[in-house]
Formats: sequence, C-alpha cells, structure tokens
Amino acid sequence: MELDSVKLKEIKPAIAGYIRESQIMLRRERVPDDEVIHDVRVFMKKSRAALKLVAPQLDKEYILKDIIALREVGRKMCALREASVLRKNLKELRKEYPDIFSRLNNNEKINNILKKPDAETKPSEMLITESVEIYELLKRTGFRIRFQSMNKFDPHLLMKELDQTYGKVVDIYLICRNDPKPDRIHEFRKKAKDFLYQLYFFRPLNPSSIKSLEKKLDNLTQNLGRYNDLTQIVRVLDYEYSVSKYPPVLDELVIRIREKQDKYLLKVWPAAYKIFCPGLTLVNILGFKLLVI
Repeated sequence: MELDSVKLKEIKPAIAGYIRESQIMLRRERVPDDEVIHDVRVFMKKSRAALKLVAPQLDKEYILKDIIALREVGRKMCALREASVLRKNLKELRKEYPDIFSRLNNNEKINNILKKPDAETKPSEMLITESVEIYELLKRTGFRIRFQSMNKFDPHLLMKELDQTYGKVVDIYLICRNDPKPDRIHEFRKKAKDFLYQLYFFRPLNPSSIKSLEKKLDNLTQNLGRYNDLTQIVRVLDYEYSVSKYPPVLDELVIRIREKQDKYLLKVWPAAYKIFCPGLTLVNILGFKLLVI
C-alpha cells in the first residue's frame, strides 16, 4: 500500500486519557474491585508501551521516571489481584476435575486459595493505604505528562522504534519456540503486548490491516496469559516434580494443568509463526511501504 500523506494518532492525549480513566475508576471505591484492577493494569501497560515508543525523542530522565512510576502502579495492582485470579482459575479446574479435587480436600494450600474472603470483612488498612499510594502515583505521573511537550515527534523515528519493538518480540518468540520455559513465555507475552499497544498509534497507515493484526495479537496474548495463570497455580502449590515427592493425586492435578497449558500453546504457536517468523519484516506485516506525514 503506497501512502502520500497520513497522520498518526496523537500519543500524549492517549497517555493522558489512560491515566485519567484509571484515576476515575480508582475514586469509585476505597479499595478497587477485580474489574477495576484489571482495567487499570491494562491502562498502565498501554501507557508504558506508548512512552517507550516516544522515549528516544524526549528527555530520558523524565520519561524513565514516568515509566518506573507506571510500572510500580501495575505491580501494586497485580498484588491486589493475584489472590482472586488464583481462586478463579483453581475453581474452574475444580469444576472440570471434581474427582481430583475430592481427593485433595485436605490439601491446605488448595483450601487456602479456594477460601472466599468474608464479604462483610472491611478492607484492611494496608489495602486502603496501597490504594491511596496508587492514586497518588498516577496523580504525580499525570501532572508530569501534562507539562511534557509531545507535539513534534518525527514519525520516521516512531516507526523505527516500532520496528525495534517488533524485533524484540521476534527474538523472544524464537527463544520460547526453541526452549519454552514459563518465564520466557511470560516475557514473550509482555513484549507482544508492547507491540500490540504501540500498533494502535499507527492505525491510520492501513486501518484494516493493522486492526486485523491487533485482533490476532490480542488473541495470542490472551492465550499466553491463560498459560501464565496456570503456571502461577503450580508455583503457589510449591510443586516441582521429583519421584515420590508428592501424593499421586497432586501429580495428576499438575498433569491436567500441563495438558491445558499445552492446548493454549497449540493456539499460540501457529499464530505467532505467521507474525514473527524469521525473515518477515515489519513492512511485510503492516502492509505498507512508505511513510510521509
């Protein structure tokens, strides 16, 4: 697709919007619920991806400070959400494999995860304090970005940065495909999300092609996310296989978890190959050759 002139989506209003929407959601309750935590974490990932895209054209010290602050918000939100995600996924496994769980009814770790918090219990002071700190981090970061000049980006440098992001995903994809360890797969997901969220700003270059690619990447990262959620269950159970180390029923549960992980990866690899196969270039993927703004 040959382009004469096109304007990319504006980046500063998008970042400001992500932070503003996060603040609005966090103001609703003293402690955010699971839905708010999920949505704010997504906004933080989108904000960081956008800042990485423009970082080479801005003051590195200020941008790094913002990226670190937004990463800290995401980390704090993740800590708030972790227990409920584990509980949700373990309950799904229990529903699918009731016989296994009936034989694990005395497993203390599993029972602690499945135990539902008392609805009448007030939020702890620690959670309330954490929520306040998250809001303040967003407030300060939003203020800095408000006064950061982001009006004259060189689109060719933005494209170069997107190309570098794409190259990083290709590298980690190849590492994972040759040695698919959980931590590497998690890193693959994070870098693929950076690429996904940065693509948004380039939609005007080829809307139909880029939206289609975004959809494929979204599906890919969701399956990687489900794989990672199951990894966290195995880790919380402190399971690391060794002969006769665990009760056979726990070995059986982990095998079932591995089977589900295999199914998610079977969905990931064919899609990833079409996007990140060695020899492909960003131009091949996006469907255009020339950028003039």
